[in-house]
Amino acid sequence: MIELEGKLEEIIFQNETNGYTVGIISTEDEEVTIIGILPALREGENVLVKGKWTVHPNYGRQLEVQEYRPIQPSTLQGMISYLSSGIINGIGEKMAKRIVEKFGDETFEVMQHQPHRLKEVSGIGEAKAEAISEAFKEQWELRDIILFLSQYGITPNYAVKIYKKYGEKTIATLQENPYRLADDIWGIGFKKADEIAKSMGISPKSKYRINAATKYMLNCLHLEGHTYAPRKLLVEKSQQLINSTATEIEEAIQHLALEQKIHIEKYQEDYIIYSMPYYYAEAYSCNKIIELSQVVVESINISLEEELQVLADEENIHLASNQKEALQQALDNGLLVITGGPGTGKTTTINSLLKIFQKQKKKILLAAPTGRASKRMTEATGMEAKTIHRLLELGYSEEEEEMNFQRNEDDPLEADVIIVDEVSMVDILLMNSLLKAVSLGTRLILVGDVDQLPSVGAGNVLKDIIDSNIVRVVRLTEIFRQAQESMIIVNAHKINRGEEPQCNLKGKDFFFMTRNRKEEILKTLVELVKERLPNHYKLDAIKDIQILSPMKKGEVGTINLNKALQENLNPPVKWKQEKEYREKTYRVGDKVMQIKNNYTLKWYDIEADSREEQGEGVFNGDIGYVHAIDHNHQELTVCFDENRLVVYNFNQLDELELAYSVTVHKSQGSEFPVVIMPITWGPPMLLTRNLLYTAITRAKNLVVLVGTENYLNEMIRNDKIVQRYSGLGFRLKKYFDFQRGVE
Repeated sequence: MIELEGKLEEIIFQNETNGYTVGIISTEDEEVTIIGILPALREGENVLVKGKWTVHPNYGRQLEVQEYRPIQPSTLQGMISYLSSGIINGIGEKMAKRIVEKFGDETFEVMQHQPHRLKEVSGIGEAKAEAISEAFKEQWELRDIILFLSQYGITPNYAVKIYKKYGEKTIATLQENPYRLADDIWGIGFKKADEIAKSMGISPKSKYRINAATKYMLNCLHLEGHTYAPRKLLVEKSQQLINSTATEIEEAIQHLALEQKIHIEKYQEDYIIYSMPYYYAEAYSCNKIIELSQVVVESINISLEEELQVLADEENIHLASNQKEALQQALDNGLLVITGGPGTGKTTTINSLLKIFQKQKKKILLAAPTGRASKRMTEATGMEAKTIHRLLELGYSEEEEEMNFQRNEDDPLEADVIIVDEVSMVDILLMNSLLKAVSLGTRLILVGDVDQLPSVGAGNVLKDIIDSNIVRVVRLTEIFRQAQESMIIVNAHKINRGEEPQCNLKGKDFFFMTRNRKEEILKTLVELVKERLPNHYKLDAIKDIQILSPMKKGEVGTINLNKALQENLNPPVKWKQEKEYREKTYRVGDKVMQIKNNYTLKWYDIEADSREEQGEGVFNGDIGYVHAIDHNHQELTVCFDENRLVVYNFNQLDELELAYSVTVHKSQGSEFPVVIMPITWGPPMLLTRNLLYTAITRAKNLVVLVGTENYLNEMIRNDKIVQRYSGLGFRLKKYFDFQRGVE
């Protein structure tokens, strides 16, 4: 590692958000350009930097700083230069000279610990003395904290975030309980906090550690899709994590419950444990679903038979009996679920409902969980459909520091009818927020395919609602003649019934290519995407074709597939900018996916006549393309939906993944012209019927499966759905059983 000491002569660029800095230091021998996360540094300071040499194509040799330490000026002239560098508002060169001439070597000691003495300097009154001291202390504190935290592997970027949270109490707070970092600082989880605690000498038996581990494990179970954890499971997993006793974990659970950080309740023969947000979401959703299903809505006095005849005569729309039932139930009920597989007429049913409600001058809102799903809904209906987040107006209120939905019980959505598509993707937290914004008397119609994989987020909302018997449910089962022409749709239903699909029919859209070894499968997948399909069907290899894999790891998992596909579809060339980040390379032109909801990330529209020129929010599952990479400003720009540009700081790149291949779970709510899927060995929990069904129903025009027939049949036979611990179902059933008992 290169080590240099010198004076920071010039700051060329500094990002105030993350502290990324481009500057020039002068050493005894030369001037050197330095780059890196260097918060709290100012021009004129002496600094010790450690790092490695890099060569920028435009700016030449630079030192990429990995560690740094400000050096306190030791000479009087150094003190004057430091104080007059602009680091403290109100001190120019003349004032700096007067202060140093007055206090000499004791200048910094006076400013930090005896600020009242600054009044001894000509031109400094009480208010100015206090302001100078506060500014000086803040800079000095931040320096001390950066140095203190660096010995525990915490980067300056995170050190700034920690200082903003705890201020002057940072060191004392962390020395007492470093596990607070896992709760308070996004990006520092339990494992990192545990490393810090260990290096600080915190006992492995510390109650802070056991409490934090228990809470962390509960959150891990939420990330796996569970809204609660059975007590026994939480205890076992927490024990495995930190090698503690069951008694210690039980005590931690009780402590967290007393602090109201978790909720415990009796269920069957055991207790179940929730994090508070999931408990509140589930309990509220249950109550609101019951209310909406019981409310008497304003009647719409029309003859449905006459309306159906009009649809047939004017629109040539002929509905099946269960579609007609869906229309009748939508007219009669405050809450309705419409479910069905591909080709069963969900879109036709929605469009028919829209025509009837529009004729009655009803105000209608359309929504879907993701940007892609809402865009598809808009195209299918001709009406604007929004993401649920946009519908609920995610943003800040005057009193709030964090983003929240502005539409809620106090300011509900103004609508007579709300139709939400792709509800299988909606988790319990989002459903809770949506239900809060629906007034009693507004018709809420939930549409989705219950046989799809459940939501990425916690809960099993659509299935729980359907199974509860509380809500009116209409199942669309008839496959329409036009849909029967597509083997994608025919085979989706075959697979859903546990039957083998028909493949490789001439002139059709569903193919199976037998390859036995994983190396052969990988080679074939790359050939299909790079040459065979684009050449035969006139496709864009990157934009039109999507490889879906059941798993992330392994030779045909998404990680390895993305490397192989990037190498073949978007190889490095001299004129293409690229950025390495945590063993991944992002290159201009790469296909990428946002992998977490980021409600504050800003986007702007590159189309001059667009209705919405800018906004906030990029969401889990959004797919885009790397538009530009700017090393000088440490920024990477992604273009989503062909026209929305989003700028990421390099330290935000953990929110992006290459997306030439994505997992089936991540593909939910999306539709691709062509889907290719490897069929080979994997964990049984991933090789399931509903995962295969979900994958092939993402395809619009063509499906190609590549692999071993035995594993295809194994997936079709494996109808075991991984259990999700979700309480919405039993809460609704409890009410249903009570109601039936009363009757």
